[in-house]
Amino acid sequence: MTAPTSERMPALYLSHGAPPLADDPLWPDQLAAWSRGLPKPKAILIISAHWEEAPLAIGATATVPLVYDFWGFPEHYYAVRYAAPGAPELAARVRALLRSPDTPVQDFPERGLDHGAYVPLKEMYLDADVPVLQISMPTLEPERLMRIGQALEPLRDEGVLIVGSGFFTHNLAALRAETTPNWSVEFDDWGQRALAAHDVDALLDFQRKAPAGRLAHPRTEHFAPLFVTLGAAGTDLDQQKMAIDGFWWGLAKRSIQFGS
Repeated sequence: MTAPTSERMPALYLSHGAPPLADDPLWPDQLAAWSRGLPKPKAILIISAHWEEAPLAIGATATVPLVYDFWGFPEHYYAVRYAAPGAPELAARVRALLRSPDTPVQDFPERGLDHGAYVPLKEMYLDADVPVLQISMPTLEPERLMRIGQALEPLRDEGVLIVGSGFFTHNLAALRAETTPNWSVEFDDWGQRALAAHDVDALLDFQRKAPAGRLAHPRTEHFAPLFVTLGAAGTDLDQQKMAIDGFWWGLAKRSIQFGS
């Protein structure tokens, strides 16, 4: 077993799919290969598209249950388990870094990991031996989320892997299309180029600057975790790796790493 690191961890944005991700012939191996290339974290702090709560909320830190926040799937998806340890010390650090008039903090001690958290983590850290803490998004406003990420950046120097979990495009009309929709391809291409150019201003204003921005994200909660990651990336915007790309049921699964 690899020992947890104390070196600076990267910051990630990943597209998390849905519970059937686990059955995909390609995606689980891509996520597993990505994690094998990372130092083993002391803990994981994850922000998912599926938990919006204001003020910012800190989830379970003792026993960490799962939240099966989806409907109409086959029964075996509700039997999935991921018994990651809690991270009370990390929760204390998050409170210390974020507690301010701009970012008040509250506790939800029974709120576990939703599918935006445990579905990808189960593929990346199968042994569930890394402590995990999930916090909510208190807003969908890009600038505020980026400031939260900036406040959390020091955790990376403490061996904490910061993960924003969303979906690079997210309009479920794609699931009914026979081929990958043009709006998904166009937005994905624009986003890749904006990231490569470190054009944070364009990304922050993506609904107006991106082609098909409002089609790719009729509601913005799946793109929003990217801004926490961008804030936590700090000066590592130029140390950028496109870890996963391509499409899944017409949606862009682009996933990015900042820092080595």
